[in-house]
Amino acid sequence: MDADIGTCPGTAPPDPLPVRAKILIVDDDRRNLLAASEILADPAIDLVLADSPEEALRRTLREEFALILLDVQMPRMDGYEVAALIRSRPRTSRVPILFLTAHNKEDMHIFRGYSAGAVDYVFKPIQPLVLKSKVDVFVDLYRKTEEIKRKAAAEKQLLLENLRVRGEKLEAEQALRRREEHQAAVLRGLPIALYTSPVGVEDRRLHFTNDSIERITGFSRSSFASSDLWESRLEPEDSERVLQDLRNLTETGAAALEYRWRNADGTERHILDQVVVNRAEDGAAAELFGMWFDVTERKELELSLQHASKLEAVGRLTGGIAHDFNNMLSIVIGNLDLARGSLQDNEKALRRIENAIEGAHRCAELTGRLLAFSRRSPLQPRALDFASFIPGLTKLLARTLGERITISAELDDGLPEICVDHAQFEAALINLAVNARDAMPDGGTLCIHVQGREVPAPEGAESTRCVDITVADTGTGMPPAILARVFEPFFTTKEAGKGTGLGLSMVYGFVQQSGGTITVDSNPGQGTRFVVTLPALDRRSLPSESTDRRPPDDAANAVNGAGKVVLVVEDDADVRSTIISTLEALAFTVLSAQDGSEALRILESERNIALVFSDVNMPGTMTGIDLGRVIRRQWPEMPILLTSGYLQEHQDASDFDLLFKPYRTDELMESLRTSLYGIGAA
Repeated sequence: MDADIGTCPGTAPPDPLPVRAKILIVDDDRRNLLAASEILADPAIDLVLADSPEEALRRTLREEFALILLDVQMPRMDGYEVAALIRSRPRTSRVPILFLTAHNKEDMHIFRGYSAGAVDYVFKPIQPLVLKSKVDVFVDLYRKTEEIKRKAAAEKQLLLENLRVRGEKLEAEQALRRREEHQAAVLRGLPIALYTSPVGVEDRRLHFTNDSIERITGFSRSSFASSDLWESRLEPEDSERVLQDLRNLTETGAAALEYRWRNADGTERHILDQVVVNRAEDGAAAELFGMWFDVTERKELELSLQHASKLEAVGRLTGGIAHDFNNMLSIVIGNLDLARGSLQDNEKALRRIENAIEGAHRCAELTGRLLAFSRRSPLQPRALDFASFIPGLTKLLARTLGERITISAELDDGLPEICVDHAQFEAALINLAVNARDAMPDGGTLCIHVQGREVPAPEGAESTRCVDITVADTGTGMPPAILARVFEPFFTTKEAGKGTGLGLSMVYGFVQQSGGTITVDSNPGQGTRFVVTLPALDRRSLPSESTDRRPPDDAANAVNGAGKVVLVVEDDADVRSTIISTLEALAFTVLSAQDGSEALRILESERNIALVFSDVNMPGTMTGIDLGRVIRRQWPEMPILLTSGYLQEHQDASDFDLLFKPYRTDELMESLRTSLYGIGAA
């Protein structure tokens, strides 16, 4: 007779399909990706290709890999950095990483690779047999690991089936012992906690089956035998939603609860609590099986990525409006300067004009700060005098930090100047001050101390000077675990939605870009002390005054444009008109063009042009920088002065004199002196 085909209790299930392994190959050269994929092609292996470090990191967030083949030499982020980031994430910390490299075969670099998390190296050109053999080892290890997981799941399913078969009690007890032994061996190292619980919200006693709950929460297993512990530590905002889901469990049969829970040390953690109802023979709910996952790091990463996206959006928005906004301010300030020249005898009108100019410059400073915040503006280093800078910063901080924070500033005598981007330097100190304020919720003292010191030099070399800017607070301080990660991107101890984790990393990057260092010292209850060290400005290293072009005797005080022709290149008609009027007021003869092509036609026909004054961002295919390079090739001696309200990230105007919009007439005169005669202001 025919028999039903199935899996009877106590019999082995049919062999499952072979485990598929997924391998991530990362290389910025598509040819290398193709070559590696051809070598490793296998019907039982899924190959995932990534041609950038960023794509590789995104893939590791979403997918699980048996092995990662990682190129060492890549733009923006090398393989060592990518490996360190992969190793830093609990989900991918144990994925084997195999470095592919055509360089760095020295022991030092190989040691660095192993330190970053590599398990092996394969050198290019790749030997197919070597690569295939090494990959097969890791794929086989992955498959065996997955087989163990499958067998564990199968054993659990078998246990549940045996529990429902009353006539096979002895076999069920033996399977239960095997299950407990297996769980004890496997779950000790996993970041999860398994529990059982009575049915119903009123009795929320959790009986955990492994000790990892103490590692996750700080509470022992026995602490959860109290029915009120779990609910007392539950975030009130999540309480009603979670309790309602628990009330519905008898109908739904299962639920995935995500909530915030306060640990024994007071820290708030995000918990994913997956609950399943175990039913009796009559179908009634008998007890709950649950599994706790600590998903705090995943949540923090999601929030950090959201904040980074917002920061990117702010940068794009600010960059998009900066050019047009500064053009309009150039028109306002330029015309006000011209009007001031015609109202020398009207003091009341002059005061009003100066107030209007000052207001326009504050608008320009606001745009500059937004660009600096979003890191859309290249550094513009220039000499900074602390005696004039710190008082203004102190006033700004007093308005920013509020009345509960007492600010003190101390400057040593004889401080040397430093060479930094003023807006970025100010933003960095404000960032440190705001962090200090957040660490002093009940008020406190913020101290800024600036001192110069000698930097010891090797024997026979001349010592140099630097400046230490100390920002200290009397706040709560930081424990060593947080202090060690304070400059990491996306790391923050603030509540969700109140910090991006990018502030201190941006300060760190700015200080490094400026040739300095930043250190931090802190202890719980004893405040925090940041020290920014920047090299002093050595004016002896500045270029000497050019002797190729000597100014006339009156150039030290004013620019006399009599007999000189300036070609103005500007696409905005109103801005162009304002510039022409300003230059004509300085006695220049002015020719104008609305784009680079028209400017080149004028240059070819006019031989007596003394200087080209061009905007950077113009419509068409030729920017002001492109125009300047063409002029350099065809007319090497032609002075070129560029102006812009906003430089995009890819634009490099470092080879030319550059005047940022909006500018005053005296700033234009200074730039004209520099471009025409090769000197700056005295």
